[in-house]
Amino acid sequence: MGKCKIKIPGNLKIQEDKIKNSVNNPKILKAVNTQLVDTLVQIIRSLSATEQALLEKQLFSDVSHPSTLELMHLAEKGGALDFLYDEPDIYTTEDGEPV
Repeated sequence: MGKCKIKIPGNLKIQEDKIKNSVNNPKILKAVNTQLVDTLVQIIRSLSATEQALLEKQLFSDVSHPSTLELMHLAEKGGALDFLYDEPDIYTTEDGEPV
């Protein structure tokens, strides 16, 4: 079987580090189905480069959390930041003009 060379996006590096650290934790290791994980790794490594790229695209592009725009819309419609309308504008110290 070939080696799997799936590139991990930079923003997922932190998640990768957390996973590596948690695997060394005996409490977490007991809850993990290591046989399943090993089998999945073998299957992924056996895929062609094209199949691995497709798998990577599907795994990392299906984001289940809200986008920045959706969060902004929720904050605006939910009124969570309405108190900022009553706050004074911020002025520069040099000329006293609003920033």
